[in-house]
Amino acid sequence: VQLQASGGGLVQAGGSLSLSCVASGRSFSSYAIGWFRQAPGKEREFVAVINWTGDNTDYIGSVKGRFSISRDSAKNTVYLQMNSLKPEDTAVYYCATRALSGSHLTPSGYNNWGQGTLVTVSS
Repeated sequence: VQLQASGGGLVQAGGSLSLSCVASGRSFSSYAIGWFRQAPGKEREFVAVINWTGDNTDYIGSVKGRFSISRDSAKNTVYLQMNSLKPEDTAVYYCATRALSGSHLTPSGYNNWGQGTLVTVSS
């Protein structure tokens, strides 16, 4: 399965963006999907994850209450709705499928990484 993230852009602080992660090659309906982000000079960090049924999610603390992850398996798409954006949310955002092993909080727990989409939040 190949993933492609899109929807990034430039937004002012307090604004919103909706990211999409679309799968191709095969259905990813049986995969949990995670979103990560990587700011310049920093390590890639976990943002959110959703299980394959869409009824269980987890978020990094800094985005709880502001970001929401969801999925539409019929469209092979996972979304990340980002509200009340802050300059510290600026990063390249990636989606990936959950691997069979490893922590869901670390990149090693995922594979099939998409190319990423840049989110820039201005102050």
